[in-house]
Amino acid sequence: MKFILVAVFACVAAAAPQGYEAPRRDSEEVPILRDERVIENDGRYNFDVETGDGIVVSESGAPSADGGINSAGSYSYTAPDGTPVHVDFVADEKGFQPQSDLLPVAPEVPDFVKEQIAFAAEEDARRAKEPSNRYSAP
Repeated sequence: MKFILVAVFACVAAAAPQGYEAPRRDSEEVPILRDERVIENDGRYNFDVETGDGIVVSESGAPSADGGINSAGSYSYTAPDGTPVHVDFVADEKGFQPQSDLLPVAPEVPDFVKEQIAFAAEEDARRAKEPSNRYSAP
């Protein structure tokens, strides 16, 4: 019985996740080619950063009326497979809104699906007008 318990504990210990290890980069340091930052007293800001490995980030922003920050900018880099990636973005009260040719796009909703949705809405509206046969409290 002791052997079975030890074997079970050994299996559980071996199967446990060993923790996350970040991908290792080359030991070579990447130089910062450009790092320009401006922060105004009224909360407006902008920054531009470019690194020696091709990463480019540009962003500007300003406080919004609701107390948040509205910002816009872009970033670009080369993906591990060699694909150049460029993303423009806006971040405001509607959230982060990236735009890129590489981002997936939702497919167009077919007409028969739109018709079914409209039919269901009509049924719901009609049922709302009809008296209910269900018991209701006085």
